[in-house]
Amino acid sequence: MGKKLIRLSLSIEEPLYKKLEKLVREDGYSNRSEFVRDMIRDRLVSDEWAAGEEILSTITLVYDHTKRELNEKLMDLEHRFYQMVMASTHRHMSECLCAEMIMVKGKPDQVKEFFNEMRKQRGVLHSGMTMSSTGDKLD
Repeated sequence: MGKKLIRLSLSIEEPLYKKLEKLVREDGYSNRSEFVRDMIRDRLVSDEWAAGEEILSTITLVYDHTKRELNEKLMDLEHRFYQMVMASTHRHMSECLCAEMIMVKGKPDQVKEFFNEMRKQRGVLHSGMTMSSTGDKLD
């Protein structure tokens, strides 16, 4: 059974309204309500991270696997932080380059520590970390 929808109205200045309409169009939303719901959820996720609550994150690495001992160092870090690692996917991009995606769940400070340890390894060419939520507090 779906959740009860509440209709509301709000007042904003015309220039801000025009920017909202542009954002809704550019992001491909079919209506403003969907856009606003996602904005609210994004803020809730940001608040979860700021509050230090358990969160979900995906770490992406692009690296040169031919760098001496890099594979071992990355694997050692995954083992050191094993309690957070939920899944890991490895993809060969070329003879030398690899991409790794690691889904982690834990406290934001621990996730950031893991990410920073991974990204500073010699041979890691690019890294990224997405902020997400376990979803418990998003509805």
